[in-house]
Amino acid sequence: MMCKNNALLVFLAGIGIFFSCTTLKHPNLGAAKTDQMETKLKPNSSTDTFLVSLLKKYPPYFSNILNNYKDRNVQIMYTQINRKLNGIPDLTHHYFNINADQYFYPASTVKLPVVLLALQKLHELKDKGIDRNTTMLTETAFSGQTSVFNDPTTPDGRPTIAHYIKKILMVSDNDAYNRLYEFLGQAYINTELKKKGYEDVQILHRLNIFLSEEENRQTNPVKFYDGAGKLIYSQAEQKSHLKYAERKDSIGTGFYKGDQLIAMPMDFSKKNRISLHDLHQILISLVFPEKVKSGKRFNISEEDRLFVLKYMSQYPTESIYPPYAADTVNYWPAYCKFMFYGAENVTPNESIRIFNKVGDAYGQMIDVAYVVDFKNNIEFFLSAAIYCNSDGILNDDKYDYNSIGLPFLKNLGRVIYDDELKRPYKRRPNLSSILFTYDK
Repeated sequence: MMCKNNALLVFLAGIGIFFSCTTLKHPNLGAAKTDQMETKLKPNSSTDTFLVSLLKKYPPYFSNILNNYKDRNVQIMYTQINRKLNGIPDLTHHYFNINADQYFYPASTVKLPVVLLALQKLHELKDKGIDRNTTMLTETAFSGQTSVFNDPTTPDGRPTIAHYIKKILMVSDNDAYNRLYEFLGQAYINTELKKKGYEDVQILHRLNIFLSEEENRQTNPVKFYDGAGKLIYSQAEQKSHLKYAERKDSIGTGFYKGDQLIAMPMDFSKKNRISLHDLHQILISLVFPEKVKSGKRFNISEEDRLFVLKYMSQYPTESIYPPYAADTVNYWPAYCKFMFYGAENVTPNESIRIFNKVGDAYGQMIDVAYVVDFKNNIEFFLSAAIYCNSDGILNDDKYDYNSIGLPFLKNLGRVIYDDELKRPYKRRPNLSSILFTYDK
């Protein structure tokens, strides 16, 4: 069965002439040429013929998506990777309906830059004698705040930034994100991201708890202790005084406030914001730091970079601490691997690893992923967002995650993967540096 809206597809294919895929040609990497290696992604509305043509080949999967891509705010970024003789990657970017100005709620995807910023701040504080494994206790100093003095999911009960990062990357734990948000402070998060060129990003609040704007500007005091229980660094409570660009972001046609239905779009102007374009580039900067300018990189060690990649790709069923492996009802092997697996509770392909960060809330579903196959030596980046809320009403718990969002992301991941299997590679990548030994 072919797509019903042929006019739409002709239009999309046509604009691909003007918004063609971008192939980057780079010189050999050298210390003086690092900044010239930046991978430039298009920040504004963009579609190219490659993705449209590929999706058209699978009408049972994508005809409905293509026909309704505006209503569902479908955005896709796909980056092919080709290796030079010296192993340096060349990146070719493909786009579908990418528009940094078209708002979607980023949900848990904001946790990825917060993880990287937490490691960066630790690097800046290394002269204090703290690192990601140092005990961090969280205290309270303002309304809405909660404390943390122990963590029963660690081997010895000590809360640490390393353990919070594991929870975030394996199962997208909200409380763990909140603790890193509090360690960083709202001002540090937004100032640092702006310095790196992510000027439209606004990360303004904790997740899964409803606090006022003022309460989210205030973050908890934290203290770090050495192995003998001696206080080695104390950070007082912080308050952000940043002024943010005004926004008029809204979603839906109505929303519930308690039991009352409000017949107007829900205001998201004070909620978190980050574009798929920026998320995709942040992931590229993590996997291939040399592909972005030095000022856009997160200032973390190589050990920290590999630590993040390890736990981005580790399945919950491989985790002893936190003890996710003991809870296969809530955490199945491919949990939080929307791209390629969707909602399937299956044993993952042993040769494939997905380094990703997902998000879903208010009907929005996102996955930002770097996919590798160690057996066939293929690799690619794939990020996508889709709005799964057919009735347009928010806060009614009637979202189309299982019927629209998860099938779309699963099928998209597999179609791109199958195409990569058939795509001729001049040189196969050496992926040994990210072939990790996991907890189990």
